[in-house]
Amino acid sequence: MANTTYDLAGRTVSRVGYGAMALEHYADDRGAGEKLVRRAVELGVDHFDTADFYGDSVANEILRDALDGDDRVVVVTKVGAVRTTGGDRPLRLAQKPHELRVAVEDNLRSLGRDRIDVVNLRRADTGPGLVASGDQVVDLDDQLAEMTALRDQGLIGAIGISAVTEAVLRRALPAGIVCVQNAYGLVARQFETMLDLCVAAGVAWVPYFPLGSGFPGMPKVAEQPEVVAAASRLGVTPAQVGLAWLLGHAPNTLLIPGTASVEHLEENLEVGSIELDAATSAELDAVWGARFADQEHQPG
Repeated sequence: MANTTYDLAGRTVSRVGYGAMALEHYADDRGAGEKLVRRAVELGVDHFDTADFYGDSVANEILRDALDGDDRVVVVTKVGAVRTTGGDRPLRLAQKPHELRVAVEDNLRSLGRDRIDVVNLRRADTGPGLVASGDQVVDLDDQLAEMTALRDQGLIGAIGISAVTEAVLRRALPAGIVCVQNAYGLVARQFETMLDLCVAAGVAWVPYFPLGSGFPGMPKVAEQPEVVAAASRLGVTPAQVGLAWLLGHAPNTLLIPGTASVEHLEENLEVGSIELDAATSAELDAVWGARFADQEHQPG
């Protein structure tokens, strides 16, 4: 890649980090989870994306023990939802300002930190996943006032935002937003104008579901014929092609692929050294317009 690093909350980080949701799988073998995290650091991972509701604090606690206060590593977490039991979903929204503060405190406790580098406000304006309704439709200004207070108190270093529309992002930017997390990938580019806005504003773009998902409007990237063909030509995997395209598409993109496998971790981190030639990039760019751009709905 032409640029292998980017700024995140005033820190220069590698453009390929690690998403900690997969650490839930190590609930009964936390030593193995810690070993995976330490291996990631050895391989150059210097930013981790997590949440207290991943495995009911499991992911945070594994990161806490594995990183052992290493201040060279940027830790990013999120608030706006909490773990729940029963029902058909493992999470429920917690969007009210006092709920955001409680969630930050929970993350501080489970991460074993006095300050979290970046906290993403996980709004629920758009899918995939939970979308706000009823008393969980909370005004953005009220939320940002609470997040700003937490920042001013030194409990968080910077504020990010997630699962938002372009209109909400524009309203949030004056608060000093440092990153945006929305569903986005090679064949799910409904938020392209938001990405352009982030490039212009110098805000990191951190796509989730970068390789697609089972949600409507999020096709599987690795199943696209153009991606499979490119992988064959380059001698890499289709997933690596999908991630490499993201890095080449916009200079502010930070990836946070997650895995419970050391082998897969190493494969993900190799993406930073994969360069797509101009012809391949152009062919992949055209996939969205050729088959998916006529979708009127956003993911979810």
